[in-house]
Amino acid sequence: MNDPNWKLPDVPAFDLVSPDFKSGGILPQWARSDIAGAGGEDRSPTLHWNGAPSGTKSFALTVFDPDAPTGSGWWHWAVYNIPASVESLPQDAGSADGQLLPQGAITVPNELRLPSYLGAAPPAGHGEHRYVFTLSALDVERLELPTDCTPAVLGFVLRDHIVARAQLVGHSRTESSES
Repeated sequence: MNDPNWKLPDVPAFDLVSPDFKSGGILPQWARSDIAGAGGEDRSPTLHWNGAPSGTKSFALTVFDPDAPTGSGWWHWAVYNIPASVESLPQDAGSADGQLLPQGAITVPNELRLPSYLGAAPPAGHGEHRYVFTLSALDVERLELPTDCTPAVLGFVLRDHIVARAQLVGHSRTESSES
């Protein structure tokens, strides 16, 4: 099983929750992909967090599927420069217009090179996939990155600035694996 935290710094944890699904539970149908043909709406779930260290200066959020059959996983969403004063993102904050994101937050293009949330879409017959929502508390107010960088580049740059990490895992199954 692929470990999405492999070789990441060992840092304190804080809380990340969603009223839209329980950690370890199935993502709502609307959080599945329309673009990738999974019958959803590509809407990001509501996220709430608390307990980040007092020295937190900003946050970065990534959504990663380590079970994608690519050899490198699949990045569904990545946002950085979320102000430290923010404690939640509303449902559909990952829309392409970015209007529901806090001022100053920047979305990195996902694997389809779209600057938005891409819903769950495991390939037919591939079984259950994990969607790891990771919120990193950072020791800098802003990261300076190229506007077209990848989520992997974001992860590389933020690695040296992580002071704490919160994670929430949602699951999705292909139709042939759902019961």
